Amino acid sequence: MDVGIVSYGAYVPRYRIRPQEIGKVWGADGDAMGRGLYITQKSVPAPDEDVVTISVEAARNMLLRKPIDPECINALYVGSESHPYAVKPTGTIVAAAIEAVPDLTVADFEFACKAGTAAIQVCMGMVGAGLARYGVAIGADTSQGAPGDPLEYSASAGGAAYLIGTEDIIATINRTMSFTTDTPDFWRREGRSYPSHGGRFTGGPAYFKHVTSCANMLMEAMGTIPEDYDHAVFHQPNGKFPTRMAKMLGFSNGQVETGLLTPFIGNTYSGAVPLGLAAVLDIAKPGDRIFVIAYGSGAGSDGFDITVTDAMDSFDRDAAPKVRDLMERTKEIDYATYAKFRGKILMKEVSI
Repeated sequence: MDVGIVSYGAYVPRYRIRPQEIGKVWGADGDAMGRGLYITQKSVPAPDEDVVTISVEAARNMLLRKPIDPECINALYVGSESHPYAVKPTGTIVAAAIEAVPDLTVADFEFACKAGTAAIQVCMGMVGAGLARYGVAIGADTSQGAPGDPLEYSASAGGAAYLIGTEDIIATINRTMSFTTDTPDFWRREGRSYPSHGGRFTGGPAYFKHVTSCANMLMEAMGTIPEDYDHAVFHQPNGKFPTRMAKMLGFSNGQVETGLLTPFIGNTYSGAVPLGLAAVLDIAKPGDRIFVIAYGSGAGSDGFDITVTDAMDSFDRDAAPKVRDLMERTKEIDYATYAKFRGKILMKEVSI
């Protein structure tokens, strides 16, 4: 029985800030930071936006494209590293917002930037085992970066939702595989506002080792080579890592350009690969084959081999905003507004 993507939806906040604006506040060369990270701007959530609102918008857009009866959703998982509550699930709020019935299993996932793809894998298992007719998997974040830290130039916000099932599949997931080790390249302790990271250690021993290992395992299992794929989506903490990764594995710039969003919206963490895949599905044709590798610090990678089906021809992609539409809907802000939006400037109550 084939299991795959029945529908999808995305959401990216409209506010943007450029590296130059951040750099001038901290006495840094914003142009150089932008070039080094290959980021021209990043998305910023409004004060009333968080992982819940982003997840709800993405899920509603998903259902606009495939308006199924919410009673048929039997599993819902939200992957993020910025859930608004330490103890109170994001998923229950999202389920209520899309009017899913109580007869479903819900959980919040955490595994740095691959929590959303882990949610897809669990939905595949639930649906494939016959325990759920449809599962909803969401990857979304309002990622954090300490003031003046290099992360502040890239950490952004956004997410995507996927309806996983066995009926009317627009993209079959042929295989999924994961590669996981205990590699402490990036972490945030309970109660801390901002994460810590291992600097250059986050590259070679962390991102590149896990992504290449998972990618090679997946291609070996499928008996494929890079030329067999029309599109490739790699986790994108910045714009340079995924383009370098593509070259290392033998993929061309043309294969990765559609799903490479970080240069224009920043690193959406758990939303990065789900959003990149959504951008590809926005333009994909029946028969297209998609190679996807997510990465989460701590550390692990999830890989997917996906084939677009003939059902894509009758699928209503225009019923909801496409990723590129969301990326073009922008409003630039200065650092003071950004700092207020992100809670870096706190209002102090004055007693009279």
